[in-house]
Amino acid sequence: MISTEELYNHYLKNPVVSTDTRNISAGCLFFALKGDNFNANEFAGQAIEKGAAFVIIDEEQYAENQKCLLVDDVLSALQDLARYHRKQLSIPVIGLTGSNGKTTSKELINAVLAERYKTFATFGNLNNHIGVPLSILSIKIDVEIAIIEMGANHQKEIELLCSIAQPTHGIITNVGMAHLDGFGGFDGVKKGKAELYTYLKENKGYTFINRDNAHLAEMSESAGLTKPIFYGTENGNTIKGALKSSDPFIEVEWTNHDVSTTVTTNLTGSYNFENILAAICIGDFFDMKPEEINAGLSNYEPKNNRSQLTKTEHNTVICDFYNANPSSMTAALNNISVLTANKKVAILGDMFELGPESEAQHKLIANQASTSNLDEIIFIGKYFYAFKNQFTGLFFETPAEAAAYLAEQKITGAMVLLKGSRGMKLESLLQYL
Repeated sequence: MISTEELYNHYLKNPVVSTDTRNISAGCLFFALKGDNFNANEFAGQAIEKGAAFVIIDEEQYAENQKCLLVDDVLSALQDLARYHRKQLSIPVIGLTGSNGKTTSKELINAVLAERYKTFATFGNLNNHIGVPLSILSIKIDVEIAIIEMGANHQKEIELLCSIAQPTHGIITNVGMAHLDGFGGFDGVKKGKAELYTYLKENKGYTFINRDNAHLAEMSESAGLTKPIFYGTENGNTIKGALKSSDPFIEVEWTNHDVSTTVTTNLTGSYNFENILAAICIGDFFDMKPEEINAGLSNYEPKNNRSQLTKTEHNTVICDFYNANPSSMTAALNNISVLTANKKVAILGDMFELGPESEAQHKLIANQASTSNLDEIIFIGKYFYAFKNQFTGLFFETPAEAAAYLAEQKITGAMVLLKGSRGMKLESLLQYL
């Protein structure tokens, strides 16, 4: 069996890691992970043929030659290698989690800090027990600050990810009605996310806290944090901000050290105000000038189907279909209801991973949408479809059925909210809008 130290020596010579034979680059290290329906040990030879310098396996029968490095468990070896690499990095690492806004906040923080520092930020949503190790192993030696996104759908997951990323600073964007099935309800969500606060307290880290959020304020107080930095809309915070406009783009006025400034962003959705304020607070903490912070925010262009405003030939579409839960769905509906537009349409897809709460939460959203200031509402998915006789709107069981309708009944001249869980694949409807 190869040790972590020996494996790290190979990594230093071949600092590219892959877990997918479809993405093998010459000289990489290939980790043969296992899943419920696959065993990558079987592809060790294929990875070598494609140019991998070494393959890390945990089944001796697949050790074809000296390029096959045997470990007890491939996933544990990957995580241990990331931990070892992290210990070699004497840089600030910002750990970031939350029910909503994780990726947008990560991108905003990175956009701000990159105005002065050499940064690394989690690519895409590589934020789980595999993605976080891959992210850590992607941090180069010249990076000055790293932002690591950490997702979770059950308790103890953030604790595990903290043991890998070893954050020196941290932020929970919010806690909401997400992954209720895995967490066992909203109290379970709070407990799971608070694992970041616990880690930061135990390791004397800094924590950025939205004091306007009662849940976060209570969680941070319970955790007994020693180095909290607060932001919000009231006096007494390190950063005080005010939402000046969000129709459709967000304009924020913010103050620190009695100096006020205003920034206009390319983000839509008033719910992103707190994400912007978080980025301002973190930029300020790292000694950035207001003009540097504002430049990072104003130059950031959302391109990940999260609060992304897209103008098509016929409509203006709020592309927010990367994911959805009751909290983010409520915020999105509140946002479109106050936007200025001649015609407003909401196309809403099912929300996943809600467990026993699913029926009740879909009913609440259907009721909110039906009573909002909207000209047309389209519900898609089996959970929403169950309420087709109770609420105003058009109901379709599948995106394909909705697509057929939209192909015939064109929507034009409208502000359209397109939102649902990732598994609904609502991006397939964009071509009809």
